[in-house]
Amino acid sequence: MKFLYFIFLSIFLFTSPSSQSKSEYLKDLKLELQTKWPENRTINLVFHGHSVPAGYFKTPIVNTLASYPYLVLQELKTQYPYAVINVINTSIGGEDSKSGEKRFESDVLSHRPDVLFIDYALNDRRIGLDSAKVAWESMIQLALAKDIKIILLTPSPDKKLDLKENDTVLDEHSNQIRQLSEKYEIGLVDSYKLFKKEIGSGADLDNFMSQGNHPNEKGHALIANGILDYFN
Repeated sequence: MKFLYFIFLSIFLFTSPSSQSKSEYLKDLKLELQTKWPENRTINLVFHGHSVPAGYFKTPIVNTLASYPYLVLQELKTQYPYAVINVINTSIGGEDSKSGEKRFESDVLSHRPDVLFIDYALNDRRIGLDSAKVAWESMIQLALAKDIKIILLTPSPDKKLDLKENDTVLDEHSNQIRQLSEKYEIGLVDSYKLFKKEIGSGADLDNFMSQGNHPNEKGHALIANGILDYFN
């Protein structure tokens, strides 16, 4: 009996939104998205990261409307026709999380996000796991202090790294992001896992990429669908 009690207690204490139903994490917000004028309000979705959420395809081309923040907006407007939704993109091409953290309060929190998406891992390889963790945790803590819902994203692929391997530097950053999601009980879109699943099923990575480290529209759609799981 004591053993069963311990298992129950462990499940109760350590279950987070990433292991619960994704549909529950934004439950209150989804009710607001269904509210009609004049009781409705503007909902702000803020995407903070590097070149991928910024919309860079084959550099220097920026295909904004085919990037995952705007694919999400397009689908949300189909699901929630009464909602006023702002997609606010604070992403900068080439930036890592250390730089993104420095401007977080002025450039991100100033928009009063209802949901904040963070996507920096692809560029965080150059600053390393420890520096990236410090920056991500700082942003997470600042946002949680404002009662903002947060969804972290693991990286999209880099064609230089084999998705069939499980010990690359992007795997390491992905694992760290998953751990942060669990620690802070916040949302997670495991983009890297989604791409791995496609490749594991026999798909060609080239079909999802516009260049070595930027997804094409099909790749962005894969990430967008992961995000939309929280809104369905």
